[in-house]
Amino acid sequence: MRCLAPLAALTTINKKIELGNSLHMTAAIPIDAAKAVRPLERFERRVLGVLIEKAKTTPEQYPLSLNAVVTGCNQKSNRDPVMSLDEEQVSRTLVQLRQCGAAAEVFGNGRLPRYRHLAYEWLAVEKEELAILGELLLRGKQSEGSLRGRASRMDLIPDLKSLRTHLDVLAARGLVVWLSPPGRGRLLTHGLLTPAELADVQG
Repeated sequence: MRCLAPLAALTTINKKIELGNSLHMTAAIPIDAAKAVRPLERFERRVLGVLIEKAKTTPEQYPLSLNAVVTGCNQKSNRDPVMSLDEEQVSRTLVQLRQCGAAAEVFGNGRLPRYRHLAYEWLAVEKEELAILGELLLRGKQSEGSLRGRASRMDLIPDLKSLRTHLDVLAARGLVVWLSPPGRGRLLTHGLLTPAELADVQG
């Protein structure tokens, strides 16, 4: 299996998560050397993209309930392609993301579980880089200009020069893949596609 970025070896930790100004959640988050970054299937990409997006754009509602994750996956704006996933599909996908170290299930004041991403740890990226990857996970290939504007709704990327600095870092690690040569309207996508999908999009 194609591995993209090894993670530092860490043992299971208890991590305290603050939501807004009042709600605290505690989750046992396993992180170890075996959880290297791997390609994601399309449902996994959509769910992880939603968790990244909502953490940045609606932090007061984050971590997300299962129903909120389903709604985020199926919304029609800022999504390509538009999907229609049900709770069973999303729940199964969340289990897969938890198993690979990209997401966690947490419990707050109520009994229902909620879900958060571990993408900062899993991908070892900075906040603007995660905004870029989150946007690519939700929409797939796009031009530099479109990507800058869309990713800036999560974290400000002031200009193309700043974007390209982040893209160079991500491309060096295989997390971003260029699809056209340098120049106006240059296309790119994320590097979390399966090998077959990556070959298709590069073809």
